[in-house]
Formats: sequence, structure tokens, C-alpha cells
Amino acid sequence: MSVTQQQVLDSLARVMSPRGVALTSANVLSAITVTDGKVFFSINVDAAEARAWEGVRAQAEQAVRAIPGVSVAMIALTAERKAGGAAAAAAPARPAGGVQPAAAHRHPHPPGAASPMARQAEIPGVSAVIAVASGKGGVGKSTTALNLALGLRDLGLRVGLLDADIYGPSVPRLTGISDKPQLNDDKKMIPIQRFGLSIMSIGFLVEEETAMIWRGPMVMSAITQMLRDVAWGTLDVLVVDMPPGTGDAQLTLAQNVPLKGAIIISTPQDLSLIDARRGLAMFKKVNVPVLGIVENMSYFQCPHCGTRSDIFGHGGARHEAERLGVPFLGEIPLHMAIRTTSDSGHPVVESEPDGPHAAIYRAIGAKVREQLKGAIAAA
Repeated sequence: MSVTQQQVLDSLARVMSPRGVALTSANVLSAITVTDGKVFFSINVDAAEARAWEGVRAQAEQAVRAIPGVSVAMIALTAERKAGGAAAAAAPARPAGGVQPAAAHRHPHPPGAASPMARQAEIPGVSAVIAVASGKGGVGKSTTALNLALGLRDLGLRVGLLDADIYGPSVPRLTGISDKPQLNDDKKMIPIQRFGLSIMSIGFLVEEETAMIWRGPMVMSAITQMLRDVAWGTLDVLVVDMPPGTGDAQLTLAQNVPLKGAIIISTPQDLSLIDARRGLAMFKKVNVPVLGIVENMSYFQCPHCGTRSDIFGHGGARHEAERLGVPFLGEIPLHMAIRTTSDSGHPVVESEPDGPHAAIYRAIGAKVREQLKGAIAAA
């Protein structure tokens, strides 16, 4: 049965706002997106009223989930300060689900406020959560995250992969997955199993060409749900492929779960390294250990003549790691095999397990495993 936008509106009309009018008449709803039983929208209110709306958001989500055919409902409460007046001075309230409005993220821990890290909670069954991040896009972060997860798998660990790159999810294409996640009896999404990994991506919930025109709180709500509303089972490591940059998604992850570490992906060139430094600084500010830096596209070796070319320079990430006192995890070459296997949905560690590139990813995975050994053993 196909869910329609009108069904969602009819359901929301039965939810009353704090002002005593139906939610659909309160002029607070964003555009409602309905795709294959998945419903996304936000409730946009003034920050001074946000606390009164927390229960309304929960009621709206419950009402939408009750519609026959709805499998996923992601509803964010967006609280913004109005310019001037008492509203500007009001402290933003926290939306339901523990997600702070975007305005609260201008400083990870405002003076006098309770630490946002107080909201951290372990994911049941998951021993260690690590983030794979980059200061900018286009450095091969998602390809590295997937092959690193496979390398950890080859080292005997139980591994999951969460694609948290909301605006540009790459994992469905990199893994060749077109299936949609099912729900278990507890209404949690079941991750899709591929290559011995438990995999979840926002790309499984929306069509590949859908433009994710979401504001910060919607992004944070989606990431929180993919962390908490997924039946991850028992995992040694959950690898999270982060969106590039240093914004709401990164802070949401750091504030929701006690990250055991972050890995920064960079190319050797100065422009990429400048952004990598920002990523390192952000994780240090929120007290997340930096497991190390990976230099991707480190060099190109001609498959015909064997000549090596340092297209983007070489060694920049290693020197940066030494300068900042963080581990250097390894160099990954710019090679046709890595690109073609990624595009075809058969990552190189899986499709060419005995090749030199798979060995590089496993070596990086071994260094990461060594740093996580205590956390995994304790769990």
C-alpha cells in the first residue's frame, strides 16, 4: 500500500499544538517528503517555544508511524532564535531524541552550560564506534571507509558500516546494494548484510537522485535514528563514514556516542591538508581521540611502464601527522583498480583480496585494531 502525503497530513491534523490548534494549521511544518513508506519532515518553531513543542514532535512521529505502510518516520524539531526581543535571548531547548538545534552548535560547550557529552550512551552490542572523516570532499573518504571496514573484517572482527554522509551517500553505489532495509518486531531497521558487513545508509531510504535539502536539525535527527533505531546486533567495530567538513553531523555523532576514535583522510596536497587540520582540531575539541591520518591518492604508478608520479605531491599527510603528534596509518595509491572496483560495487579488498591494495587496507586496519584492542577486549 502506497503512503500519500495527504494521509500524513490527515494524521497530523489530529495532533494538537501547544497553541491549541491542529498541527497542520499551526504554520510550522516543512515540506513533507514521502518515499516508499518513508516520511521525512521538520517542525519549525521559535527557540523560546521549543521546550513546549518537544512532546508535539513525539506525538507527530507516533501518529505518522501508525499510518499503514509507513516503515520509517524521521521528524526533526527545528528551533531558531528570532532577531531581537526576548526570543533572541532565550536558550534553545533540546529537541526530542537528544538532538540540539543548530544554533547551539556554534560552540561545542558554551560556558556555564552542561556538557553536551553528558548525553552520550553506548550502542547496545557495539564495542567501539569510530569515525572516518575528512576536512573536504573528493579525497576518497567513503572508498577508504568501506575498504577499511573490510580490512578489519579480514582481521577477524565483526564489523558494521554506517554511511552518515546525509547529503551525498556513496555506500549504496560502492557496495552495489539496492535493497531497502526491513523492520524487526521492535520497529528497528535491520542493516543489510553484504561482504560480511552489517551496512546502513540514508541512501537505502531515498532514491539515488533525490536531493537531500535538509537543515541541520533534520540531519542530526537522521543520524541519531540511524545510530539508535537500527538493530546492529553484536559488533566489535562500527565504522561511520562521515560527511566532509566540521558541522552538525560530526558534533551529533560525538555527542551521542562515546567515539573510540576518528580517522582523518587527506590527499598529499596542501589544500586538502589545511582542511584535514580543521578536522583534527574539531575532534580534539570534543575529546575524541585521533587514531591517525591516511594519505589517499598518495602516488600514481603507471600500470604499463611502472613509472611513479606524485600527482598531488607526496608525503604531506605523513609530515602533518608527525607535526601534530598523531599516528600516520598509511599511504593508498591512486590506482585504476581501486576506482573501477568501487564504481562496480565490488570493493577492492573483497574483489582482489590477494592484491597489493587489499594488503594496504588490511595493514591500516591492523594499526586501527591495535589502538582499539582495549575497548574491544573490555566489551
